[in-house]
Amino acid sequence: MQIRIISLEEMVEPEGMVRIIDAFVDMLDLEQFGFSYFKLNKEGRPPYHPTTLMKLYLYGYQNSIRSSRKLEKACCINIEVM
Repeated sequence: MQIRIISLEEMVEPEGMVRIIDAFVDMLDLEQFGFSYFKLNKEGRPPYHPTTLMKLYLYGYQNSIRSSRKLEKACCINIEVM
């Protein structure tokens, strides 16, 4: 008996809205809109990349998730967001 490991990529619908959001944000030049990414020195945690945050905000907007705490929870339990 072989066990097949299924990746998160396979679990998301091929035509899912998250794939559209992903492709759309990847096409944007966020620096042109004033987004920038700064690397911290040796202290502290590195900041999230603006592309990642834009994708998360658009996902939340699409799914009527306005709270940052609910977005955080979706990142832990929702396969589409992972």
